Amino acid sequence: MSFKSILSALGEEESILALARPSIQDVCVPENAHALAIASYFHLAKLETLFVVTPTIEEASNLHADLVSILDDIRVELFPAWEILPFERVSPTLNTMGQRIKIAWGLRNSKGPKVVVSPIRATTQIIAPKNEIKPIVVSRNDAIDLQKTLERLIQMGFRRVAQVENKGEVANRGSILDVYPTTAEAPIRIDLWGDVVERLAQFSVSDQLTIAEKEQVQIFPARELLPTKSVKDRAMGLISSAPWGRAHWEKIADGEIFDGMESWLPWVVDKEETILGCLPQSSRLIFIDPERSKRKVEELSFDESRIVSVLSQTWDIENEALTKRLHVPFDKIFQQAPVPAKSIKSFSEEEGQPVLRAKRWQLTGPRSSFGDEIQRLLDKDYSIYAIANSSKTRKALGKLFEREGVETGILETLDDSESSQIVCVIDGPICQGVIFPSTRIAVICEEDLTGRKRLGGTRRGNASGHKVFHEDLVVGSYVVHDHHGVAIYKGNVTQSIGAIERDYFLLEYRKGDRLYVPAEQINLLRPYTGGSHPRLSRMGGSDWQKTKTRVRSEIQEIVEDLVSLYQKRLATEGHAYPPDTPWQREIEDSFPFQETPDQIIAIQEVKEDMERRQPMDRLVCGDVGFGKTEIALRAAFKAIQDNKQVALLVPTTLLAQQHFQTFSTRLSAYPIRIEVLSRFLTTKEKSRVVNQLSTGEVDLVIGTHRLLSDDVVFHDLGLLVVDEEQRFGVKHKEMLKELKASIDVLTLSATPIPRTLEMSLTGIRDLTTLNTPPVDRQPILTFVGDYEESIVIAAIRRELLREGQVFFVHNRVADIEKMAETLRNLVPEARIAVAHGQMDENKLEKVVMDFWEGSFDVLVCTTIIESGIDMPSVNTLIVSNADRLGLGQLHQLRGRVGRSESRAYAYLLTPKGSSLSDTAYERLRTVGEATELGSGFRIAMRDLEIRGSGNLLGTGQSGHVASVGYDLYCQLVNEEVSALKGEPIHSFQEISIELPVAAQIPRSYISQEDLRLEAYRRLAICKSLEDVSEIHNEWIDRFGSIPSAAKNLLSVAKLRCEARKLGILEIAGRNLAKTGESKWVAKISPISLRPSEIVRVKRLYPGSVVKDSLEELQIVLNHSETPIEDLVDYLQQLNSSLEGEARNKQLN
Repeated sequence: MSFKSILSALGEEESILALARPSIQDVCVPENAHALAIASYFHLAKLETLFVVTPTIEEASNLHADLVSILDDIRVELFPAWEILPFERVSPTLNTMGQRIKIAWGLRNSKGPKVVVSPIRATTQIIAPKNEIKPIVVSRNDAIDLQKTLERLIQMGFRRVAQVENKGEVANRGSILDVYPTTAEAPIRIDLWGDVVERLAQFSVSDQLTIAEKEQVQIFPARELLPTKSVKDRAMGLISSAPWGRAHWEKIADGEIFDGMESWLPWVVDKEETILGCLPQSSRLIFIDPERSKRKVEELSFDESRIVSVLSQTWDIENEALTKRLHVPFDKIFQQAPVPAKSIKSFSEEEGQPVLRAKRWQLTGPRSSFGDEIQRLLDKDYSIYAIANSSKTRKALGKLFEREGVETGILETLDDSESSQIVCVIDGPICQGVIFPSTRIAVICEEDLTGRKRLGGTRRGNASGHKVFHEDLVVGSYVVHDHHGVAIYKGNVTQSIGAIERDYFLLEYRKGDRLYVPAEQINLLRPYTGGSHPRLSRMGGSDWQKTKTRVRSEIQEIVEDLVSLYQKRLATEGHAYPPDTPWQREIEDSFPFQETPDQIIAIQEVKEDMERRQPMDRLVCGDVGFGKTEIALRAAFKAIQDNKQVALLVPTTLLAQQHFQTFSTRLSAYPIRIEVLSRFLTTKEKSRVVNQLSTGEVDLVIGTHRLLSDDVVFHDLGLLVVDEEQRFGVKHKEMLKELKASIDVLTLSATPIPRTLEMSLTGIRDLTTLNTPPVDRQPILTFVGDYEESIVIAAIRRELLREGQVFFVHNRVADIEKMAETLRNLVPEARIAVAHGQMDENKLEKVVMDFWEGSFDVLVCTTIIESGIDMPSVNTLIVSNADRLGLGQLHQLRGRVGRSESRAYAYLLTPKGSSLSDTAYERLRTVGEATELGSGFRIAMRDLEIRGSGNLLGTGQSGHVASVGYDLYCQLVNEEVSALKGEPIHSFQEISIELPVAAQIPRSYISQEDLRLEAYRRLAICKSLEDVSEIHNEWIDRFGSIPSAAKNLLSVAKLRCEARKLGILEIAGRNLAKTGESKWVAKISPISLRPSEIVRVKRLYPGSVVKDSLEELQIVLNHSETPIEDLVDYLQQLNSSLEGEARNKQLN
């Protein structure tokens, strides 16, 4: 893809030529033409480096994205500003610091990007000293000292962990060094042979396995301020000269790296340098609207002064500390820049100023009929270029033109264009279209035609794969053993029997009784979920069996209802949709992101459900912003194509409105009628929508519980989508049951209510989980504490400084206006609006839309914003009286922020001095702890634990979950359901294997406890030799060469797989070796051998004995170097023989 033909034509414009002349200082270019003008100047002047400064962060981000598309083969980078303020106890994100370090180093060493775009805030910010930040470069076959490299990485700000999952982390296991550079897309694995780099590769965070080999990597420091010698010396001097900051100076002088240390950068550098001081002599500098930039810097300085006085109190420092600033004055940056500066102004201010004539693309009629407008331009001999948001949407955009009767050419590059009478469609997203009358060029972006905004980046399938059904065992936590009941887990211990060591899990029961469970039997243990302090079981008593029997009988009572519900669903004749059409593929190609692996699976599962005769009933559980709406949209489109109606049920009018805009935008190119049914409509409008639903004129209706009213009758409803399912009560659910007897139902939720989650986990409903977050999404920093005015002031002003917005949740309509007035007095410069559910519909919609468009800075609202509202510019949430909200509500509210790449903050505040109930405390603690991305499912599981699930089908609560724990309860339900359906019950028969070898995972091989537990767990549930082989390869990749004890453990796992197929329950071996020879005997039972097999085993293994009456085989392995593998081979041959016979019988 190339814009070169456009850039060449623009290069002949007087204004662009003027930029290249030393005598001209500024030119006028309309805002929508900035990117193309700058790119044209870059090509015309054949520049080595171009540095562009914008007034705002948003303008910098948009310009950077446009230049990346236009200058396709040129490296364009964004120099970002810190998201933090002075004296804040938080450091900037590692992404931000890594990008800044890499660009600064590259510019200083003539290895930087060709074009850098920077907001004025980042340009005026002080940077770390020169020549102290150097990357580590590692190539394949390099000789490196592993220990020194590890130490240097730690000095560079990397945090040492047991397993690398996040940027800025490093881990060492034997000869393997894993590191996640802050500037890399994926972590790096350095595998040494001696001191030579034998293997250099990227690996996946989710499964820790290699995904791509690398020849060389650059690892930049993880922190922008490092305790180098000059910084430590400076801090040492400050201990006496500025004693108010002694605690912090001492930490820095000692070489300590701590959160928030970047705040002290102005004090520990010798001189105030900015990024402009790093520019090479041959580079050029452009300021866009310098007067606006100057005002921005003055506002920044003023706001910084006000907020510093509040934030500095958190460090307990004196006012004399406030003399230093993180940003230099606007005029000072010109003194630092070693190159001349030019200006691009959006409006002409003086006569004779060079001006680039350009205008916006504007439709005179509706967006859906743009063909006439395009044809008028073509008739005037314009060259028209339609720019698609991605290669996926390029074909869809071409077909859109064809429907308008306009001929198009789908091109890889603009240089491929042959005819001026066609529209050239290429991919390379830009923010806004522009028309150049003098050169007769029209560049139209996808948003101009469809309303689809260009979205930044793609979703990345490299998230940490948190385990949903198996939490790591924690010492001191409650566990359930299948055969012995509830105990306290005391840890993983190593016991010696003779000279052989083995790993065991130590459990403590009532009266101090202890049980040592062999590590390979970890599948018999499960974490206890169901209450805070369960009653411990007694070892050896009948209590546990009685408890299980009692729970089974209780379960049987409700399982019959469950099974009848399930079978009714299977027996009901639904509608089977046809396979995907070309239109379906077209709408899916128009999705501007790359789907995550989870999304692809979920979409496939939903489509397969819809193509079956049985009605679909699927729950898609994914955290906020993880892509649930796109799954619903594709399902809706599939249904509508088959002439079925779709209803999308949402809990609030605001969410209905937002979904209406999303669906209308995505489906605008298709003949689909979409309507909203909510209280925002007048009575007349509601009647019209209801009538058109009954006649089939409306294809898709989006509405609140008004959809469930008796007067709403569908012509032919095929699909019901329930969004934010946890917000609907029992009454609404009963109405839904009536509605969904034979239609497909798709339920979406981030935090499903316990009953829904339980029905899904026990197989009554189908469950799909989305675990992959969007690219560069930051975990939300969550603060739980007392309400303090200083905290609120600092939080709001921080967000205003970085040009963001704030949700302030006050869930009491009675005094919400009073709270808003209090905030106006506390932060006079903030533009504050109020929104709540009791407002007039039109006024509420206007307030929210105005806030969405940036007319207000703070929205004081009730929990009306809880449901699905997507506003990426809102990155601070403040909740007053957080103790009064439920766990799911708190998580949903927190999910309203952090939907962009910026760091997000959530303040859950409780009234000062109030005492919290145990339940409120547990809920706030859970939300405070569960800050990682994708924690909605875990919060729902915790909610189940805090308040119980109740009866699956009724409204009553029962204690059976608490008595056996949630995991075992689900298993018992599944077993009873299977028994009633007449299906076989799949459960692992435990096999006792006692062999005279060390079979364990040494701590020297896998040192982290939870990784060892997970390794044991995965081995315990292996079903085939292929499963064991996969684990073998994974261990080599992740942990290096496997020691003999771990190899033995893998062999034992293979033995267990083969023994399970033959129904063997016990294998016990002993070594009969005399000096200098190896002789093993292994007792295997129960086993039944045919005469031919008895003859064979005695011939191959002399001395072996078969005891038919005991169903026992004593097999003797003489002179064997690998006795366990030999046993595996024997059992494998036995299995093959039996399988062969079974096949022959079937053939005969």
